Amino acid sequence: MASTTNFTCRIDSSIKSQSEALYNELGMNLTTAINVFLRESLRVGGFPFDVRLNKPNSKTVAAMLEAERISHDPTVTKYDVEDALAELKK
Repeated sequence: MASTTNFTCRIDSSIKSQSEALYNELGMNLTTAINVFLRESLRVGGFPFDVRLNKPNSKTVAAMLEAERISHDPTVTKYDVEDALAELKK
């Protein structure tokens, strides 16, 4: 059997309570859930899920800014759906 050690961390009490309730429903305690997370982290070589800011990359931002500029440019030809499809078929 592997040797174990204690691990202490601070966590918001509400988050802890909610997590304990969730993992109890799944048939495990918080210690087991944390061990699952850490083992999976080791298996995949990092977080076992995506960790990122929810914001677009620079290409997307540039495209959004261009679309905004175009939408306000009075010299740009504007089409309704039927006209756009007809133009594409030319």
